[in-house]
Amino acid sequence: MGARGIAGLSHRTVAAEADVPLGSTTYHFRTLDELMVAALRQANEGFAKVVAARGALEDPRTDLASDLAGLMGEWLAGDPTGVELEYELYLAALRRPALRPVAAEWVQSLVDPLARRTDPVTARALVALMDGICLQVLLTGTPYDEAYAREALRRLIG
Repeated sequence: MGARGIAGLSHRTVAAEADVPLGSTTYHFRTLDELMVAALRQANEGFAKVVAARGALEDPRTDLASDLAGLMGEWLAGDPTGVELEYELYLAALRRPALRPVAAEWVQSLVDPLARRTDPVTARALVALMDGICLQVLLTGTPYDEAYAREALRRLIG
């Protein structure tokens, strides 16, 4: 999916890419939605790994705005195909209800640790702001501005 995006997704293309018989993909994933759910779950692991590697969201002594801005920068600096695919799948949930629970899980996986550092409303707002910043970077092709992100996050945190 990284090469062709969602538009190029089919059981046939997945089987060819994985070098397995077509029947293997249709056996494990009956529908394209099931394939996309699996792909979104796998893509979500990318950001989760960045968050887990830093471990900063759990430490109340750290500067939360700096930590979040750094996390976004690290994630956006990673494999661009993976980052783009994650957002493509995330936004596909608008038209594919099967993806919505997985997209919600991703949001909740960030809200929960942030709510322990702030409060539930601020945590949700922080995730929304981070999403917006990342989408702007991806959609406009502008470089990620960590100082801007840190300041915007700091203002929201209060």
